[in-house]
Parts: sequence; C-alpha cells; structure tokens
Amino acid sequence: MTIKENKAKGFTLLELLIVIAILAILSVALVLMLNPAETLKKGRDSQRMSDLATMKTAIGLYLTTVTTPDLTNEATDNDRCVNGGTPSIFYSNDTVTATIAGFTAVSTAGTSVDGGATSWLPVDFTQISGGSPISNLPLDPVNTVALPAAPANTDLVYRYACDKDNLTFEINATLESDAFTSVDNKHVNDGGNNNNLFEVGSSLTILPGGDTF
Repeated sequence: MTIKENKAKGFTLLELLIVIAILAILSVALVLMLNPAETLKKGRDSQRMSDLATMKTAIGLYLTTVTTPDLTNEATDNDRCVNGGTPSIFYSNDTVTATIAGFTAVSTAGTSVDGGATSWLPVDFTQISGGSPISNLPLDPVNTVALPAAPANTDLVYRYACDKDNLTFEINATLESDAFTSVDNKHVNDGGNNNNLFEVGSSLTILPGGDTF
C-alpha cells in the first residue's frame, strides 16, 4: 500500500469540522425539541393533579364513613366553611396573611393528617374506620406565594375551602406547563368557575372565580 493510498482513507480537517458542526446543530435541535423546562413543569403538574385526586378521594371517604363529619375540624361545627360564619381559604403555604374576597386566609404548611394545627387541610382523616387512607398531606411541588399579603391565582400552592350547608368542598392548584394550560387546558376544562386554576371536589364554585386569591 502506498503512502498516498493510506492518506486517502483518513478524514480531512474540513470533513471533521463539518461533522462536528452537524452534531452540534442536531444537539441544539434535540434540546429545543425536548424543552427540559417544559418537561419539568409538566412533571410537577402531573404531581399536582395526582395529589388533588388523592385528597378528593380521602375527603370523600371521610364524608361517607364518619358519623358527624367536620370539614374544618373545629368545635364550632364547620364555622370556617362558607355559610358557617367565618369562611376561610386554607393554603398549603405558611406565609399568606390576607383576607380575600370575603375569605380569611388560613396558612399552614403542616402535613399531618389529623386536621390539627400541623395540618394545612383541616380534616381529621384519623377518624376514618381503619385509619387515614393517606400517611401525609401532600404539598405543592413548588409551594410558594409571591406576595403573602396579596395571594394570586399564579401562586403555586394548594387551596381548600368548604360549604357547611351541603358538606361539600373544593381543592385547587395552579398548573404551569403549556401541555396542561394551553394544549389541553385543564384550568378551563375541569368544570369549575375559575379558568385560571385546576379545581377538584364535590362543588367547584365554593372558591371565588376571580384572579386574586
């Protein structure tokens, strides 16, 4: 084999640069196509929807198995529900200090299932025959409020409220991915009265339909 023939089998510097450039372009295109930020948002939204479904099921079980259910776990008989005297919105974040649209904010990040001071959702699941169906209350994956004195629909927290007359409840969350707020808009298609929140429960008109809370 001659030296000339041996050289012909290798890559020239120009060819290597072209291959590297093509690989770089493909890598950038792959990152843009996968959109890691959107993927993370979609994952958090899936967790939110799963959490709300779990809490809805747990509260439904509580209401059907406990003889005298109390959706705010207090001696004043659901006083903090709508139609109970002091309607409240319960947040899964411990910084909110506002009164919103006639609702008093109750802000606790505790995850205990006994509905007490260390429970952001005030339902005593330990009263269920056989024990609580969940070991801890879930929190929003981000769980932050931008302005504690002026909470808004854009805040990534869980919210809960109830109606004393009907023993009904609503839980909601803010979704953040394009997949669930644009392509398949869960905020709009959940049957609730607020097109900026994902709502579940036995009554989806308990909490206000406005932009702030």
